[in-house]
Amino acid sequence: MTAAGTPPLDLLTLADVEAARDLLAGVVKETPLIPSRPLSEITGVPVWLKCENQQRAGSYKVRGAYTRISRLSPAERARGVVAASAGNHAQGVALAAGLLGARATVFMPEGAPLPKVSATKGYGAAVEYAGTSVDDALEAANDFARTTGAILIHPFDHPDVIAGQGTVALEILAQCPEATTIVTAVGGGGLISGLAVAAKALRPDIRIVGVQASGAAAYPVSLAAGTPTKLDSCATIADGIAVLRPGDLTFAHVAKLVDEVVTVNDEDLSAALLVLLERHKSVVEPAGAAAVAALMTGAYAPHAGPVVAILSGGNIDPMLLLRVIEHGLASAGRFLRLAVRCTDRPGQLARLLREIAEQRANIVDVNHSRQSPRLSFGEVEVALSVETRGPAHSSALIKALRDAGYRVAILADTTP
Repeated sequence: MTAAGTPPLDLLTLADVEAARDLLAGVVKETPLIPSRPLSEITGVPVWLKCENQQRAGSYKVRGAYTRISRLSPAERARGVVAASAGNHAQGVALAAGLLGARATVFMPEGAPLPKVSATKGYGAAVEYAGTSVDDALEAANDFARTTGAILIHPFDHPDVIAGQGTVALEILAQCPEATTIVTAVGGGGLISGLAVAAKALRPDIRIVGVQASGAAAYPVSLAAGTPTKLDSCATIADGIAVLRPGDLTFAHVAKLVDEVVTVNDEDLSAALLVLLERHKSVVEPAGAAAVAALMTGAYAPHAGPVVAILSGGNIDPMLLLRVIEHGLASAGRFLRLAVRCTDRPGQLARLLREIAEQRANIVDVNHSRQSPRLSFGEVEVALSVETRGPAHSSALIKALRDAGYRVAILADTTP
């Protein structure tokens, strides 16, 4: 599926991934594979979670970064390395460069999560900001490489990086030899390309399924066009997979080896992250929850198991985590924002709060306002954030308030 007139790119082999595994021995951890009862109940087949959120530097990215940097000559390492990333590749490169004695500079988009920036610096890399997307940062990193002689460590579109990421599949098939499907988040495509190379070589019948955020879904349009196609923009809470254009090499692997690429929206990602927190006690970033979101929503509905869903990363800004939890609760029908109008008389607010308490709902915050063009004279509007036990409880609360004579409006959810 290459563009007209473009010679096909050479795909990696199982031997490439196995060689990367040898390089990574003693450097990366073999991450746990744990059963997921909630997802097994939802899908009707056994589901396991591959916990790359517990990898060194918080994601699988160190696998590819170390493989790439370790293969540089001493002279190349002396020139330093440069990378572009929203955070996970940045940390992987910074850690790998430090282990291998190379100087690292990382370009990150403006607004990159502060914990990812701090961690990257903590591993010893210099951080520069460029643009608003990974693609902008990558352009700046390329310019830096040309002007300084530093070696670019691409976040996904390089054979060594793909080979390193593919070692995840070797672990999965050693831990769960009977796996029928591997589901993973997809940004630029490095991880899924490496997975597909290794898994399909060892088990030609296994299915490889990619998941993209609907606001950053470059692969479906690229696969339809038969060539890597750049999106005009990305809009998703999953910064780790917000990539405008697939790589040439990764696209070639995905087009040849991957069975399906599906999409999920930010509400799906929030709900999946919440389930992982509540039921598995696992902290993941939105991108890291993409595979779980696809299984929860039926975006990918497996017909047989076991299915392995990869939790690709756990580097999340605590402030974003708070907002995503709130958004996930709202998506699950457990968090309401209400605007309630009542008469402006002493005791009316207390009466309203008693009504809510009698319905056993938990009030998170209250804002009382008399100044709104929507209000009639003698009216006030009370904006409330309320936690409930689920959709049925939320509906019962709203009905009870309306039966008590209140004018109730449901306010739009706020996307993180």
